[in-house]
Amino acid sequence: MTTKDIIHETFSALTANKVRTSLTMLGIVIGISSVIIMVSIGQGAQSSIQSSIQSIGSNLIMVSPGSSRNIGYGASSARGSAKTLTMEDVKAISSQIQNISAISPEVSGRYQITAKGTNSNTSVTGVQPDYTTVHNITVDDGLFISSQNVDNRSKVAVIGPTTATDLFGADISSVVGQSIRINGMEFKVIGVTKSKGGSGMGNQDDAVYIPLSAAQLFLIGDSTYVTALNISATDSTVMTQVQKDITALLTERHHIKDSASADFNVMNQADIVSAASSVTSTFTLLLAAVAGISLVVGGIGIMNMMLTTVTERTREIGLRKAIGAKARDINVQFLTEAVALTVIGGAIGVFLGWLACYLVTYFGILETSLSLYSIALAFGVSAIIGIVFGYYPARRASGLNPIEALRYE
Repeated sequence: MTTKDIIHETFSALTANKVRTSLTMLGIVIGISSVIIMVSIGQGAQSSIQSSIQSIGSNLIMVSPGSSRNIGYGASSARGSAKTLTMEDVKAISSQIQNISAISPEVSGRYQITAKGTNSNTSVTGVQPDYTTVHNITVDDGLFISSQNVDNRSKVAVIGPTTATDLFGADISSVVGQSIRINGMEFKVIGVTKSKGGSGMGNQDDAVYIPLSAAQLFLIGDSTYVTALNISATDSTVMTQVQKDITALLTERHHIKDSASADFNVMNQADIVSAASSVTSTFTLLLAAVAGISLVVGGIGIMNMMLTTVTERTREIGLRKAIGAKARDINVQFLTEAVALTVIGGAIGVFLGWLACYLVTYFGILETSLSLYSIALAFGVSAIIGIVFGYYPARRASGLNPIEALRYE
């Protein structure tokens, strides 16, 4: 049989019973579209998490007080709340560690913020001027915290655009100069940061920044300790070495004999990105595996249809063999029909998967990331399913005895 004959026979066979063909393809369509949607959601989540981590700063090394714990084994209950990281540690790191471009000691907590009858529960962070360098913060209107503000313990505040909207309404052009109350104390707004996007507890747009000294004096009542220390390395290639140097310095300063008893934790931004990517990759694989079950079900449906077709066309197979058709021709014919079912169903599934991902992203329900890899994978899987689940019916058809096939009623 020529290729043209095979295509013609395949088209005739699939259109002979359109309803049955459509229902058989439906399983593949659902399976392929499900795989694409699930993989796209997983990749979108991974991209979103990585962007959020990268947005908090460049070449970032984070030092937090509390017992050390490896990434992926849960957070220590003491981490961030223990008073083990001091301003003297900050000075030592700043003066003794090389390859540091900026260092930002911080004191943070969540407080009720009020202004003109409105209120918002927001993260309040006591910072120094280097905070903008470490965390890539840009002021959109007004000024950021200055060294003079820190030295004078000034009651001034810089707020994020989300906080500004929550407290002062949609028009935030006249926010600078207004007053807000933090924990019952009045602070004057001197600036509004530029939006960086994001959501959740770590949203940098929903934040209030005040001088570090003012936060220590008015909010926690202790000028000795800090709740976090973020350091920006000069280059990504030296981050690991800087992390080791900081660990060694603090270990010596805190008189720690072994790493298990460390009262601080040093994390590399790259390590956090890697850990987050590992988690989201596993999540994506799990989603794809769950969606892949529907592909197996669709493949079983194709095998069932092809076996039924072989039974219905037994006399036709016998007649073809009687006039000279070889077993190979019969095998190729039925296998082509099975592959055609899955490829057509796969194409429809890819389109529906793309459409669903587009609509989900367009309406802001979830962030998705559709890649050529997932589309190629979907087509490849659909073709493989056609071959795997179509092989047995095709083999059975090609193995029929022509005399017995002609006698079949």
